[in-house]
Amino acid sequence: MMSSRLAAALARRRVHYGWMIAGVTFLTMLVTAGAVGAPGVLILPLQKEFGWQNAEISSALGIRFLLFGLMAPFAAALINRFGMRRIALSALLLIAAGLLLSLAMTRVWQLVLLWGVVIGLGTGLTALVLGVTVATRWFSTRRGLVTGLLTASSATGQLLFLPLLASVSERLGWRPAVAMVCGALALTAFAVLAFMRDRPADVGQQPFGQAAGDDAANVAATIPAAPISPWHALREASRTGVFWVLFGTFFICGASTNGLIQTHFIPLCADFGLPAVGAASVLAAMGMFDIVGTIGSGWLSDRYDSRWLLFWYYGLRGLSLMYLPFSDFTFYGLSLFALFYGLDWIATVPPTVKLTVTRFGRERANLVFGWIFAGHQLGAATAAFGAGVSRTVLLSYLPAFFAAGALCLIAAVLILTLGDRSERKRQGVAVARAAAPAVR
Repeated sequence: MMSSRLAAALARRRVHYGWMIAGVTFLTMLVTAGAVGAPGVLILPLQKEFGWQNAEISSALGIRFLLFGLMAPFAAALINRFGMRRIALSALLLIAAGLLLSLAMTRVWQLVLLWGVVIGLGTGLTALVLGVTVATRWFSTRRGLVTGLLTASSATGQLLFLPLLASVSERLGWRPAVAMVCGALALTAFAVLAFMRDRPADVGQQPFGQAAGDDAANVAATIPAAPISPWHALREASRTGVFWVLFGTFFICGASTNGLIQTHFIPLCADFGLPAVGAASVLAAMGMFDIVGTIGSGWLSDRYDSRWLLFWYYGLRGLSLMYLPFSDFTFYGLSLFALFYGLDWIATVPPTVKLTVTRFGRERANLVFGWIFAGHQLGAATAAFGAGVSRTVLLSYLPAFFAAGALCLIAAVLILTLGDRSERKRQGVAVARAAAPAVR
């Protein structure tokens, strides 16, 4: 098998195959992020061609965000049952099918079905859950860094795709832009088929950084845990205050990122006279800053208290959203916003994942984080639809941006209610929970 030979070749050069898995996962999440972000670029072309209202288009995007999140815990269960490679391939094919069929759509209900339901289900099969699974299964150390790298893939996807999609859409129409995303999805599917494997044991290795004699960790990391249903994981997790704090703050995270900026930033800029290509370039700049911020956040979450990291991330994001309407949408004003907002766009993910893993255990982490991520996308769906209604009814996006900024400040305070239990105690709970399935 090609992956086994490649793993052996890399091992001779002292390179763990987990880094190859991380690379393929990065590519998968990058391209699916391009598919998720593409509709935000195409709102204006769809309005121009079909005469659909912003609220109608936003309803489809809201459904997509909703399913993107609600699928996460079930995606984690499917990954645990059928493996990462099969689920990643299924997701890529489903997204491509939805995009290809949308080339012939002429009615709003077709937009809702294809861009809302089909693409929502497809992207939900991977989302951030795939990255969390890779970080926890393939890495015993450097998990925060790996989580940061994989989370940054969505920013990189934005950096690569959005300006290009905006340019192609403006020159050739929205259909060639959609076809371009489909081509990227096909190439990614080939890479997943060739190189993705489910666990280190599949290529005769242990997780990166795990000592050969660490038998307890080896059992938890290389032997699949007893199947746990998403509903069972939710029932257990929902009995703790930690879960609801993480769920609530991640709801606000989604409402202030994917649902708001990623979906409505370009139409907002158009209201102030900035063309789509220029607005997409600002989004790309945010993506560039977010690559640095999210990877840095992963590094910091390996070393510092995740609660205080999240306090600063949410607080600064809230202030930057409140500043945006006063930027006058000039080059200087938007550059300042892109810097501060971009640095912590999704920097919240690594410390949130760390809190989830240390509290709920390694094998349950992707399931519990799936439900927390569902909260993120519920927030995104709410903001995507709410901002569209604000623009249609109030003729302005600004109330939605002020509300999102205020919610971020609330999240900054809320995260500190988790308390300051020692990391050693958290790790002890995590080890006990991770070992529980093996004991049974």
